[in-house]
Amino acid sequence: MGLIFRCQINTAEVFSRDQHVSAKIDTGYRFRYREATGEKKKMEGRVLKDAAAEEIAARLSSIDDLYFPRAVQSTAASSDQRKSILLDLLRRDPAVFLERYGTQLSVDELLAFDALKHDYEVDWHLKNLRKKISPTSEELKSRSVAVRNRRLAYLNKLVSEGQYFSEDAMRDREPYLHHEYVGKFQDSMSRNMARPGERWSETLMRRAEEAALVSRIREEQQRLGVAECDWVGNEKMEESEEESEQGVETEDEEEEEEKQTGASSSLAEVTCFLLCVLVYSIVVQNPLLHFSSFDYFQAGGTENKQGTVLPPEEMQEMMEQFTSIMQQKFLSGEDHEHLDYTKIDNDENLDDHWLREVGLDAEEKYFGDD
Repeated sequence: MGLIFRCQINTAEVFSRDQHVSAKIDTGYRFRYREATGEKKKMEGRVLKDAAAEEIAARLSSIDDLYFPRAVQSTAASSDQRKSILLDLLRRDPAVFLERYGTQLSVDELLAFDALKHDYEVDWHLKNLRKKISPTSEELKSRSVAVRNRRLAYLNKLVSEGQYFSEDAMRDREPYLHHEYVGKFQDSMSRNMARPGERWSETLMRRAEEAALVSRIREEQQRLGVAECDWVGNEKMEESEEESEQGVETEDEEEEEEKQTGASSSLAEVTCFLLCVLVYSIVVQNPLLHFSSFDYFQAGGTENKQGTVLPPEEMQEMMEQFTSIMQQKFLSGEDHEHLDYTKIDNDENLDDHWLREVGLDAEEKYFGDD
């Protein structure tokens, strides 16, 4: 009997004259024999009970986001169609069914596959799935290390992309924490100023978002019992109250002056208005002038409305502390509202990051020894 071998990465197929059988070998040293005719796999008289298969397929077919290969997605629109596809795969190749949908099965549903345990790959999947459901202490420890490493690898990816851990993005997620570390030392007025190249509608939208963030900061300050005089934005209220008091005191004086000035007052108002129009036109034509005060604070230090000044070096240190806290929050799983930790923790591709790191370390050590 002549044999022809065709080899690929992690795959070996064997062809014979009388029988066409393929064996698939992966990192778990699993294999599966299939008949070339495509007939249903025979399990030495032992098969999954029809009642159990029906119940499993019916339950899984009700899951809206259940995975289906692209080749059958067009025929998996309705629940009945999905059930038919699942039943066909379950009866034709239970090992592939477990590989694809095993994590969706309950402990009782896995028991139904014990009748097929004599099949090597089915048995491998059952053991692997049950380890995940009821792991030993050693497996839990290994899993914890893997999850921690994957999150760290994903953190490095987020840092390199530059968006998730940018100051604006972190402030959106934790406005109060940002305020305590860096926000209260920054010029709040600069956040509401128009930016070069920004449309007026974009400026208005950004100001609305800024108002919402300030409101969240105040709510947290109130919840924590922060003194009202220290609430964000209160410095503006104090200035407004002072102006009101001064206005009441000088109201009578102004009325007297208005009587004395007469027509000259109207002329002064017109002159002032024209001067304001002139200044406004100059500023609009030169967007960089919008940032003159902001640039001054960046050059010589950062000052808020309360007069607190921090030199650039200290501001950078405070920003690094804030960033470090935000990264620790991500690693500890506190960003579940913004990220899918299940996807991250189960992403085996993230393990490649540490394989590359190990390779680089070994390479550096090799050349370092030379």
